[in-house]
Amino acid sequence: MMQQYRAYLVGEDGVFRSAEAFEAPSDSSALTVAKQFTRLGKVEVWQLGRKVAVLESEQSRPPLPEPSRPMLTRQ
Repeated sequence: MMQQYRAYLVGEDGVFRSAEAFEAPSDSSALTVAKQFTRLGKVEVWQLGRKVAVLESEQSRPPLPEPSRPMLTRQ
């Protein structure tokens, strides 16, 4: 059964700048859909009057660390 969700783009001042309504079968599916909006900024995901999650902006995420490599020792 599909549920109604909204993804709100949050401005730097904390005020909602825009909203996108969509349907998804579950919270996890809704978060997958809403992640596409994080390239524009921070996103709050709501299902009716219930806040599901706050997703940080892709731009504010630190880069992923490089995989560590074992150090070679000389003998």
